[in-house]
Amino acid sequence: MGDKTQLATLLLSAHSQNLGVIFCGAAAALISTSFIGVWAGAWVARVIPPRWIKTSAGVGFLLIGLSLLWGSLPIAG
Repeated sequence: MGDKTQLATLLLSAHSQNLGVIFCGAAAALISTSFIGVWAGAWVARVIPPRWIKTSAGVGFLLIGLSLLWGSLPIAG
């Protein structure tokens, strides 16, 4: 199983008799979010140089990793 959307779709389909509507709704939601992601990504790539985006993503992942590591240390308390 994937994310919360897939779990919600699973629960809706278990309680509904109209599976076609649930399928079409889930498909429309996936298409909509994918469209927004592609559109926003293209816009960001035009405004910000790709090297900055890669560097920012790398720094962000490092900060998240350090934050998770720090939170798991016994002295972080």
